[in-house]
Amino acid sequence: MVKRKVGWVFVVVVSLALLMGGSTASVAAEKEVYVVASDISWPPFEWKDEAGNYVGFDLDVMRGIAKEQDYEIEIVDVPFDSIIAGVVAGKYDIGASGFTITAKREEAIDFSGPYYSSDQAVLIRRDAGLNIITALSEGRTVGAQTGTTGADWIKTNLIEKGVKVNLKLYETYPLAVLDLINKNIDAVVQDEPASRASAAKEKRRIEVAGILVTGEEFGFLVQEGDPYGLLPKINEGMLKLRASGEWDRLIARYFAG
Repeated sequence: MVKRKVGWVFVVVVSLALLMGGSTASVAAEKEVYVVASDISWPPFEWKDEAGNYVGFDLDVMRGIAKEQDYEIEIVDVPFDSIIAGVVAGKYDIGASGFTITAKREEAIDFSGPYYSSDQAVLIRRDAGLNIITALSEGRTVGAQTGTTGADWIKTNLIEKGVKVNLKLYETYPLAVLDLINKNIDAVVQDEPASRASAAKEKRRIEVAGILVTGEEFGFLVQEGDPYGLLPKINEGMLKLRASGEWDRLIARYFAG
């Protein structure tokens, strides 16, 4: 089952952020519409449904916060590894795409309070005869999306420690999973909820071999210094969604089973 450690970590952080950031929102500039950048290829957090609609947990949370806080948003589909650079440049106002909060990323942008806790998972083919150890052993080719903490985990915990695996990077995780199914790579390292979703969709062909406990926390991100005073609005909006019960409804919708 997908873990449900969702939301408990951010309540204290959000409360402090509101106290520290409340004055910022009152003097910050405002825009008619804020642009939300998301890599819309990563269920259950964001993807395009059969009708072409942008759906997923992150996007519905963004819509819910905007409604609660009375501002407008426009969601745009952007490659994952281009989102932070676009926010830094002021091209996008908010990044909402399952971003793990890291010190390295915080050198360039500012994060909201955490809203989701996750580990990494290892995906393999059912017919490969591998397990979590042998799938990440010397000579294996392991896939991950460019710019993700999954890719960083492979570099830091395998390659830099002398395990001679081949890291293959992809523009999106669905492309990595497709290559796994087609026997072009041996494993994929991806956040656990998305790995569970991939395995459920392709349950006859792939499975989760095991979990890499990384204790990551996801946050929404804005330009450094928060020039539009969005972080207090986002943090307060998350609290309002929880208080109204909408947060739990979204969890049930996107993570049930």
